[in-house]
Amino acid sequence: MDAQPDISKLVHTTRKERMTTMKTLITAIFVALAISGISMAQEQTTQPPVRPKVAQRQINQQKRIRQGVKSGQLTKGETRNLERQQARIQRTKQMDKAEHGGKLTPRNKAQLNRMQNRAGRHIYREKHNARVQK
Repeated sequence: MDAQPDISKLVHTTRKERMTTMKTLITAIFVALAISGISMAQEQTTQPPVRPKVAQRQINQQKRIRQGVKSGQLTKGETRNLERQQARIQRTKQMDKAEHGGKLTPRNKAQLNRMQNRAGRHIYREKHNARVQK
């Protein structure tokens, strides 16, 4: 009279239990996909447009000024004014860094970018005006 336990109850689950497990699994997958989609969307929107760094732009503009001097497109007075403008940008950068523990804030970077844009236009105008080095 050995009574064996009913194995079917241990191995098999009811249909209702299986459906509940499937619903939970599907919900978990959708939540995971939604979270990853949101994080990917945030990643794409928070990246700033690619621009040359402040220091690299300064170097490029110095090269443009040197090239203008070599080719005779810039007079001594124009060169002096452009160099002063570049020095002003460099001083502003150093003061901003000193105020913020060696880092530039986004506002500082925007200001320097505007200054460099203005200086770049100035370099172009001076190189392409009618005045030449004597």
